[in-house]
Amino acid sequence: MSASRFVITVIGMDRVGIVAGVTRVMAEHSVNIADIRQTTMSDLFTMIMLAEVEAEEFDLAAFQAAMSAIGKDLGVEINVQHEDAFRFMHRI
Repeated sequence: MSASRFVITVIGMDRVGIVAGVTRVMAEHSVNIADIRQTTMSDLFTMIMLAEVEAEEFDLAAFQAAMSAIGKDLGVEINVQHEDAFRFMHRI
């Protein structure tokens, strides 16, 4: 079984519960955190994660929709992109 990896970015005004909300949705979709960086600049929260999933039948569109929904609930913008998007951009 091969793993798929994703880059997840989270940006918004800092508040309690952002990491908990984001990681809860990831756990519900069996998405693991391979690496994570997070910082706050004044009251601006930023986080970038390299995440991976082992499931062959992983529904990326459903995961992106769930992450977008929790982002709206938390008042932050969340983007989920497959790692291949970044790899192919650097080949051009």
